[in-house]
Amino acid sequence: MIHGPVDCFEDADRTVPLVQADDLVQTSMRVTILPPHAEEPPQPERTREDIRIFADFLATLLDSCIHIPGTNIRIGLDPLLGLIPGIGDLLSNLLGTTILFLATQLGVPRIVIFRMALNVFLNTFLGAIPGFGDLFSVWFKSNVRNAALLRRYCRPVPPRSTIGDWIYVSVLILVMFLATVGALFLILWLIAALWQFMTSPS
Repeated sequence: MIHGPVDCFEDADRTVPLVQADDLVQTSMRVTILPPHAEEPPQPERTREDIRIFADFLATLLDSCIHIPGTNIRIGLDPLLGLIPGIGDLLSNLLGTTILFLATQLGVPRIVIFRMALNVFLNTFLGAIPGFGDLFSVWFKSNVRNAALLRRYCRPVPPRSTIGDWIYVSVLILVMFLATVGALFLILWLIAALWQFMTSPS
């Protein structure tokens, strides 16, 4: 509705109001133009902190939730699951890759996610070596390292996650999974070949 004085002029058929310039300015100031594709609002800081806390909890659970009495050594479920032949290392590192998805959700740069994936791969590949692998996992603590990287590089206002980001992380995890399975088969083949060599008649 237009307020203020309104003048009129008459023509042969109708009376037309003359709108004052002040009314046009006031009316235009009340108009809000919304973009057709407004971006989603950034995550509340409380929600982002909850994600970081969950990443820290998961890393502690896998790498340092158990204190060995009389020492400064802490271990988690990762080396314990590694004692399960075959599936143990795959299961523990599958849990560890959850931190990569959390990092993607918080807008961690891709190069840092690649570094985190490399930590998981090293833990998986070297952790598959009997005996040495469990000791390496206790020392390396890939999940604690990744949780620290997540906290260090997560952006205050992350960009909106794209399909490309999720494809990037998913492909990294798939490659690590295939490499881990290949490494396990290689280790089993070497053990079988060594056993056959030692037990075969000379």
